[in-house]
Amino acid sequence: MIRILARMLFAAAIVFAVQGARAADLVVAVSDNLTGLDPHDLNDNISQAAARLTHEGLFKLDRDMKLVPALAESFEANAAATEFVFKLRHGISFPDGTPFDAKVVKFSFDRGGNPANNLKRQSIYVMIDHTDVIDDFTVKVTLKYPFGAFPNNLAHPGAMIVNPTLVTKFGKEFTRNATGTGPYELVSWGADTLKLKKNAHYRMAGLPKIDSITYRSVSENGTRLAMLQAGEAQFITPVPPEMIKLVEKNPDIVVFNQPSLLSLFSTMNSQKKPFSDLRVRQALNLAVDKKAYAKVIWSGYADELDSPMAPGLQYYSKQKPWPYDVAKAKALLAEAGYPNGFEVTITSGTSTLSKRSMEFLQQQLALVGVKVTVESLEAGVLTSKLYTNPAPETATIQMLVTGWSSSTGDADWGIRPFLWGKGWPPVLNNFAYYKNKEVDDAIEAGLSTVDPAKRAAAYAIAQKVAWEDAALLYLGMSHNLAAYSKRLKGASMRGDQQFQLDEDATLN
Repeated sequence: MIRILARMLFAAAIVFAVQGARAADLVVAVSDNLTGLDPHDLNDNISQAAARLTHEGLFKLDRDMKLVPALAESFEANAAATEFVFKLRHGISFPDGTPFDAKVVKFSFDRGGNPANNLKRQSIYVMIDHTDVIDDFTVKVTLKYPFGAFPNNLAHPGAMIVNPTLVTKFGKEFTRNATGTGPYELVSWGADTLKLKKNAHYRMAGLPKIDSITYRSVSENGTRLAMLQAGEAQFITPVPPEMIKLVEKNPDIVVFNQPSLLSLFSTMNSQKKPFSDLRVRQALNLAVDKKAYAKVIWSGYADELDSPMAPGLQYYSKQKPWPYDVAKAKALLAEAGYPNGFEVTITSGTSTLSKRSMEFLQQQLALVGVKVTVESLEAGVLTSKLYTNPAPETATIQMLVTGWSSSTGDADWGIRPFLWGKGWPPVLNNFAYYKNKEVDDAIEAGLSTVDPAKRAAAYAIAQKVAWEDAALLYLGMSHNLAAYSKRLKGASMRGDQQFQLDEDATLN
């Protein structure tokens, strides 16, 4: 297989050398089709990354996932973290001439948070009670309850500002015609190709420097690599871990390899036996060799977790990693009443990595007597089983191999969706049905203030307790793997696994 791929890449390189091709625009090859460009209605990384090229929010996250101003200049908040006043930038307009002002922000927030619109990112706005226009460039947002992470929430792709003129004009077709105040604007969108051009009215003079961008959906890994080698694409993502060594041999290609913010784990239904027993959850964490997991599943391109959330997030607090100790795991299982182990079904999706992860856990847990049945489900079936279940007692999924990556850069969205006791599905993604009052109190304390020191202290408690409580079977933290032409400067992958193009990026 590797030899065949190598020959294919070598042949593509010869074609490139003969043709001397130079792409007129930046071509980004991704693994799946885009689902839309409406920021308020997207829940996949590929579409969100494309929408960030055409839209902006009041705030954004830089390469290091740190909060920086975008359409807002500054903000003030009351001590209770229930009122936020935002000062907006002046002199900005959408490409069609629609001016950006406080009324546009109110329209965007009201639209995103309106349940009647059935938009996928409504959870970003659920804490908003109402938004008031103070003057043309001042907006006041009043929340229903304290939410100290609100500015970070507004840096999420789902909180980007939409053009009310286009929303009104296109209605349900807005997602295929959406263009915001971002550095690029929409040209066309076909079945597997999105074309963008530079926004001539962009708020930063002289930017962007790249004239146009073409997104290509290319599902086959080898084809994406061949496109990069042949100069038909200048950035591709993802690159499978097992192919990285091969790509590194090409001197004209740069491999992007950095830790992501994706925490990988398996949930355990903690409200039902056997996982309602802490000793069982602890035993499973001890029974899995995390270093072997990184090597076998990710070809070494993964790191061991030392907290429920990744180090790149704000208020991360390092914990002592779970050791690999089969003898102690067996002893804990015997103490809990399972000297011969038990039977369990592990569920996940149909991707190669998902299947490999489940099979790896099957082998590892067999060493302590736990007999694992692997269940791969198509996305629609899996989603239905996860979100339509009314209670943990009737949940049919015992263990779920999954992960979580925060797109806000903040600890709140780094742990609340899957560890908060009030976040059982369908509210959020607590598929472990985990509930611990100390963790819940700490998460809520972190949201009750905008004081950084108080928030840090609260989230430190939440991480420590959830870690020691073995709330999840912690596996690791994957790397972001991509590859790009040396001609391209200023491109990368964000920690949340989204394509990132700096405003001053160039393609020479």
